[in-house]
This record gives sequence, C-alpha cells and structure tokens, in this order.
Amino acid sequence: MLHEELKNLSNLRLDNAKSLLKTAEAMIELGDYKSAANRSYYAIFNAMRAELALLGEDYKSHRAVITNFRKQFLKTEVLDKGLTDIIAELVDARTQSDYDDHYIISKEDVSVQVENANIFVNAIECHLMSIT
Repeated sequence: MLHEELKNLSNLRLDNAKSLLKTAEAMIELGDYKSAANRSYYAIFNAMRAELALLGEDYKSHRAVITNFRKQFLKTEVLDKGLTDIIAELVDARTQSDYDDHYIISKEDVSVQVENANIFVNAIECHLMSIT
C-alpha cells in the first residue's frame, strides 16, 4: 500500500475507536454495563490497529494485534508502558462480559474502564498526530 493509503486506513481506524468510545459512554447511560465494557475494549483495539496500519501491519487475531502493538510501541517506549495495564484490564473485562453468563460489572468499574479507554485512545491520537 502507498503511504497515503496507510494514513487513510489509520485515520479510519482511529475514527472507529472514537465512535466506539461514544457508544460505550451511551451504554453506561442506558445501564448496559457489559456492552460498555465490550465497546471500550474495541475502542482500544481499533486504536492499536490504527498505529499498526501506519507500519503496514495487520493481523487476523486479537492476540496478534495486541502482541505486535506491545512489541512495536510499548516495549520500545514509543508510547507509555502504562498503556499495557489498560490493555490487560480491558481484555479481561471484555472476555468476561462476552463469555461469562454470570459476570456482573458495576457502573463504577465500567466507568473507570471507559475512562481508561479514553486515555488510551487519546494517547494514540496524540502520537499519530505527531508523526503524520
């Protein structure tokens, strides 16, 4: 792909991440906390894919996206290593929300997760703006 195509793909994925954050916030207001946890995870997932797009990288599995994002941006300290904690927390909440029928997440807990997802997406957006 040409550089401009990669930049456009990255921007599309970042826009998707921001849209998912708005959806997560709306789900909290509706009292659908499991869906808010799911949407906040997908917001950071799309933000990670936005970064990887500029490198011309894409992966079919969530694990590969997360592993390669950490390798390219967190282990090298291009981005704050603290973002890895947000990834771990949101992966765990999304997995439990989606697959554990008895999992209950409180409004307070999911609100913290959505705020952390906002921090994550904002960090990605700032980094992308600084390099493009």
